[in-house]
Amino acid sequence: MNKNNSSLKILLAIASLIITFFVWQQGLKDSLNRPSVSFDISQKEIEIAELAMPAVPENFKIFFPNSLREEMKNSLSEISFNELTDRSKLIWIILQDQDEDIEPSFFNKFDKTIYMNISQSLYKSYLDESYKPSNKIINDLKNDKYLFNLVSDKFNFKKDKVITNKLAKFMLFKLIIIRTIPLLSILFGSLLVFKYLWMIIKSKAINWADYEPLNLNVLDMILLISGGFVVLGEVISPVISITLVDIFSKNLSYEITQSLKILFGYLFMAIPPLYIIYRQIKFIDTSFSFKKDYFQLKIKPIKSAISQGFKGWIMIIPFVLLISLIMNLIVENQAGSNPLLEIVLNNNNYFAFILLFLTTTLIAPLFEEIIFRGVLLPVLTRDYGRTIGILISSFVFALAHLSLNEFPPLFVLGIGLATTRLISGRLFSSVVMHSFWNGLTFLNLFLLRT
Repeated sequence: MNKNNSSLKILLAIASLIITFFVWQQGLKDSLNRPSVSFDISQKEIEIAELAMPAVPENFKIFFPNSLREEMKNSLSEISFNELTDRSKLIWIILQDQDEDIEPSFFNKFDKTIYMNISQSLYKSYLDESYKPSNKIINDLKNDKYLFNLVSDKFNFKKDKVITNKLAKFMLFKLIIIRTIPLLSILFGSLLVFKYLWMIIKSKAINWADYEPLNLNVLDMILLISGGFVVLGEVISPVISITLVDIFSKNLSYEITQSLKILFGYLFMAIPPLYIIYRQIKFIDTSFSFKKDYFQLKIKPIKSAISQGFKGWIMIIPFVLLISLIMNLIVENQAGSNPLLEIVLNNNNYFAFILLFLTTTLIAPLFEEIIFRGVLLPVLTRDYGRTIGILISSFVFALAHLSLNEFPPLFVLGIGLATTRLISGRLFSSVVMHSFWNGLTFLNLFLLRT
C-alpha cells in the first residue's frame, strides 16, 4: 500500500468519524422524542385480558384486576389526549363515565373517518343519553375485537357473532403464551447460566475456540463502520431505497409500503459496508473467492450451530431483562423504542407481516452479525484482547441502533452475541442467536394484536 493511499484512507476515516459523530448524536437525541412501545404493549395486554375473561376459570380471576376497563382508562389518562393515537383517543372517550366532563373538541380530534363517525355518535350520546345510533357504525370494527366490544357495550348492540366463546378461549391461549414464555425463558436461562458458571469454576477456565480475524486494522474498521455502515448505509442509502419504494408502491396499502421501506432499507443499508468488506478482503487476498469462509460462518454441522445459538439466546435473556427492569426503575416514561416494534404491533396485513418477519429474523441478523461479530469483533479481539474486543464491539453495536434508552439492554445483548461467537468459534451461531432474539420479540408483538 503506497503512502498516498494511506493518507487518503486516514482523511476518509477522519471525515467519516466526524460525520458519524453528528449523525449518531442527532439520532440518539431524536430517539428521546420517539414514544416508547412499552405503553402500547401494556395496553394490548389489557385488551387481550378483557377479551379472554369469559374463558378464564373463576378460581383464576383473582389474578386479574377487578376492573380491566378502569385500568385501561387510568393508563390512557397518564398521557395527554392529543398525544394518543386515534384508536386510543376513541377508547379513552368510551371509557369515560356519563357524568364526567369531556372537552367537546375532543370528539373532533380524529383523522380516520371510521373513528370520527363513532366519535360523533358518542358525542350525541354524551349530550342525550337516550340517543342510540344504528349498529352499522361498527361494521368496520369487526376485525378490531376489543374496540368492537367496547362500542357494542356502550350502545347495547348485539355482538354474539363477533365476540364468541371461541374468541375468548383463543385470547386466553394467547395471554398464557405471552406471560409464560418470558418466565420459562428466564427460568431455563438462569439454570443454564448457573450450570456453565459451575463448569467454568470447576475447570478454572473458559474454553474459547480458535478464531481467524481478517488481516485488517483499526483504520479499516473505522472506514467500515463510520464510512460504510453510517455515512453510506444510514445516511445515503435510505434516500435511495425510500424513493424507489415510493415510486413503485403508489397503489399498495400503507402497511405494505411501510414494510417494503423497512425491507429495502435494510437491503440498501447493507450494500455499502458489505462492498467495503469485499474490497478490503480482495486487497489482502487477490485470489478472492466467495467459497472461502472469511467470516468463519461454519454453517455445518447446522444442528450444533442452532444448538449453540439457542443456548446463547436463552442464557442472555435473564441479563437483558434484568437490565431492562433496572432501566424502568431508574428512568420513568422511557422513550426511544425502535419504530419497527410499533409497526409490527399495529400491523394487520399478513403479507406485510411476512416481509417484516423476513427482515427482522433473517436479513437484519445476518447483516449485523457479519459487520459486528464477523469482522469487527475478531480484529478488535486480536489487537486488544477478548474482553476489550467484546466490550467495544458491543458498545458500537448498541450505539448503532440509535436509541438512548435501549442502549443498555442492547449492549448486554451484544456481549452475549460476541461471547457466543468466540466460544463457539463460528459466526453462524451468533446469527442464529440474533434470529432467535428478534424472532421472540416479533412473536410477542404478533400475539399482542387484537
